Amino acid sequence: MSTNTTDNTRKVTTRRLVEMKKRGEKISMLTAYDFSSAKILDEAGIDVILVGDSASNVMAGNTTTLPITLDQMIYHAKSVMKGTQRALVVVDMPFGSYQGNSKEALASAIRIMKESHAEAVKIEGGSEIKESIQRILCAGIPVMGHLGLTPQSINKFGTYNVRAREEAEAAKLIEDAKMLEEIGCFGIVLEKIPAELARKVAEEVNIPIIGIGAGGGVDGQVLVMHDMLGINKDFSPRFLRRYANLAEIMNDAVQNYIADVKSGDFPSPKESY
Repeated sequence: MSTNTTDNTRKVTTRRLVEMKKRGEKISMLTAYDFSSAKILDEAGIDVILVGDSASNVMAGNTTTLPITLDQMIYHAKSVMKGTQRALVVVDMPFGSYQGNSKEALASAIRIMKESHAEAVKIEGGSEIKESIQRILCAGIPVMGHLGLTPQSINKFGTYNVRAREEAEAAKLIEDAKMLEEIGCFGIVLEKIPAELARKVAEEVNIPIIGIGAGGGVDGQVLVMHDMLGINKDFSPRFLRRYANLAEIMNDAVQNYIADVKSGDFPSPKESY
């Protein structure tokens, strides 16, 4: 029986997320990349499903998020939408789909919305991509921002270490967050920044702040599903809490299957026609 106290039948919208922030209800968010996983998350009562460009890592085996294409993101988003009824589905705009110019950014966002039927896009960066975000918003497409550690900029930073420890970078992050709210973003993901800074941002803007490695003073949390379920065993950052060890469970199941096939125990007469 679910212990979720929220209304699991009411569709989650961008407006509802703002309502949740106002009344102090924390927002739950996880990634999904396929129909079956999305259906499980949705039926469990997750508020937001992020079709993350982390699919590049956990689905395609790349070391960074950079290689995944717009076509691939649309494919994953279409699959997720078919398994989702209640959750708000947000799709990452992949590297190279918006950095060139604002017209390219709009064209990419329109493709995501039209071809996947998703409900919003997420885009990494602050003042540097303001024009692109504004153009997308003017087309009526909801945008979630992403500040702090922005994995698409890994080659610029050269490390996945905590961001915005220095005063100047922290000040810019606060400025960017306020700018994103002002131009119309419905929420912001803050990744791997000091908890006190994240709490300050959440207090100073009226839109929901979703944290990953940003402490508990924000309006909600997001994790990569493969990480929190223990499917991916090779990634163990400080901010990750594992809620299962599915890699071990799956390994045991596969080994038992192999043993039963080798011994002739499977299929049994009852499992045959």
